Amino acid sequence: MDEIKPDTATALIHHPYQPPGGFVAPQVPVHKASTVIFPNVAALRARDWKSKAGYTYGLHGTPTAYVLEERIATLEGGLQSQLVPSGLAAIALVDLALLKSGDELLIPENAYGPNRELARQELARFGIAHRVYDPMDLASFEAALGPATRLVWLEAPGSVTMEFPDLRALAARARAHGALVALDNTWGAGIAFDAFAVGADISVHALTKYPSGGGDVLMGAVTTRDDALHLRLKGSHMRMGWGVGANDVETVLRSLATLPLRYAAQDAAGRALARWWQAQACIAQVLHPALPGSPGHEHWKALCTRAAGLFSVVFDERVPHERAIAFVDALRLFKLGYSWAGPVSLAVPYDLSLMRPRPAWKGLLVRFSIGLEAVDDLIADCAQALRAAGLDSGLA
Repeated sequence: MDEIKPDTATALIHHPYQPPGGFVAPQVPVHKASTVIFPNVAALRARDWKSKAGYTYGLHGTPTAYVLEERIATLEGGLQSQLVPSGLAAIALVDLALLKSGDELLIPENAYGPNRELARQELARFGIAHRVYDPMDLASFEAALGPATRLVWLEAPGSVTMEFPDLRALAARARAHGALVALDNTWGAGIAFDAFAVGADISVHALTKYPSGGGDVLMGAVTTRDDALHLRLKGSHMRMGWGVGANDVETVLRSLATLPLRYAAQDAAGRALARWWQAQACIAQVLHPALPGSPGHEHWKALCTRAAGLFSVVFDERVPHERAIAFVDALRLFKLGYSWAGPVSLAVPYDLSLMRPRPAWKGLLVRFSIGLEAVDDLIADCAQALRAAGLDSGLA
């Protein structure tokens, strides 16, 4: 048969050269694909998208994504992990995969706000009810459990107000009731405590935070230890078409190795700055689970030795809100922005009366996320901002 010389365009696309195997480097290669090539029809028909033994389509995983999923599962103490485009998408995947019309879920009143809004605005349209409970009151929790309760969300500590609940007791009561337990473990990051050891069936993690560490990636993960539960989540994940970009996966993989070091550094700096705030006369309370007197400290102490570099301060109610806001605006190193666990320290003010049904404090709350700056510089920044707001002498 005569050899046909292909056109240059065809030759560039169907070039026969394949690089030799055996290339090993510290970083995981980046595999980008929507289409996956099969050697023959039999292989195409035999390949199962649910199995990591092979590849079927980019949405279901590439070698790069599989590596990150396996490492996140190890970090979380689970057996399987599924990547999604954000932490909120991870929460949505759990809700939509496990609940149907007529079911009910429970959400702590101090949970990440979009978790509650997802239930209130979206799940309600599908006939899925929800109740809000006080995670620091077991009686409140038990009263909220009903015959239709199928899923219970836990979060430790609470978003913004930082209360640390008795996770083991809440999980045990939920499971005794027959409900699945999902834990938002973003703060713990797989470092502070073992989500599955406290009784969670599912651990949700916003990889946007500590695993990314750079403030430049949006991604989430849902981790389990039960094959049947994992397949329920994986099926919904496929049907909703949630994929993640290979370059984002690479970025998280590059950062993952330093997660324990960053967590420890931000923990130490956060505690130092939180203790400094305890001495400021204009502050009613410092909310940090590792500090005695913070709500749920004893629960944290029974479970953890480490903590995220995240805490809040509540200004004395006699401090006018405009002066507390002036303090935030006067900060120089601390930037004003949402999220946390990146290299840049952040501060955000919150009006608790708009966030909690029973706010425990009336003063303005400011949440601090500690980055990787020198802690003495962060303390100096807070001190100068208090002076600028006229709050360095307390309430005078």
